[in-house]
Amino acid sequence: MRRISLHGGHSGQFCDHARDTLAEIVAAYHAAGFECVGLTEHMPPLSDAWLYPDEVELGRTAVWMQERFGRYVAEARRLEREYAGRMRILVGMESEWYPGCGEWVAELRERFALDYVVGSVHHVGGGCFDFSKTDYARIVQLSGGLLPFYADYFDAQYEMMQSLRPEVVGHFDLVRLYDANYVDTLLEHEIRCRIARNLEWVLESGVILDVNARAILKGQSEPYMCWLILEKAVRLGVRFAYGDDAHGASEVGFGYEKIGSLLAEAGASPIKSCEVLLRPVSSTRPT
Repeated sequence: MRRISLHGGHSGQFCDHARDTLAEIVAAYHAAGFECVGLTEHMPPLSDAWLYPDEVELGRTAVWMQERFGRYVAEARRLEREYAGRMRILVGMESEWYPGCGEWVAELRERFALDYVVGSVHHVGGGCFDFSKTDYARIVQLSGGLLPFYADYFDAQYEMMQSLRPEVVGHFDLVRLYDANYVDTLLEHEIRCRIARNLEWVLESGVILDVNARAILKGQSEPYMCWLILEKAVRLGVRFAYGDDAHGASEVGFGYEKIGSLLAEAGASPIKSCEVLLRPVSSTRPT
């Protein structure tokens, strides 16, 4: 099987909660036999209001992080040239979704001539839910409970997809991060309907779903997406790509075989070429 990862390459050089240099991470992909890797560093914040707590503690500013993002793209393009003929490197970014994101992502995409975007949701109702278990509980409470929180998440994801038109949708069910009984929650009628709606959009738009190994790395038994959602997506005929979501060289390729087996069991396989990202797909580019 051709080894491709389309959600990875977070480095300590350009991400405050990751480790190692980008060059070290790219070298690890090459050593692990990857044919193509998509580097998807986190987008810089639109303003200081959207800094993460660790970034605030380190004294970061939105302007500083925007400048660092420019350095990331320059280094990623240098590595792309260095590995030409040995491993394909795509230079992208992972999005956020909060007020003002649509225009900001479109500006970053154009300014840095990015190859693609992984569309992710880490905020609900303007608040980040995945920084810690405490933050998750706070956003659940602000949403009015677990079910409204899930509903808000999948509604935000739907809005994100329509606005950003990402080529890849990242960790589709990240909402279950700290929900020990997530299968029961996902089976609730109002949540199932939203999942079905979002998957239909994915199918019609021709974008790719990230099957993300980071959940397994953090001790969960299933990747993002869980089997319940994966089965639905396979029946619809959507496309999938493995993502290690690596935040350090030691995490490169984590869970690759397990996810490959999971997809095979579901009757699907990951995309066989990263070239599919470079072809226009059903209005997936912002105007």
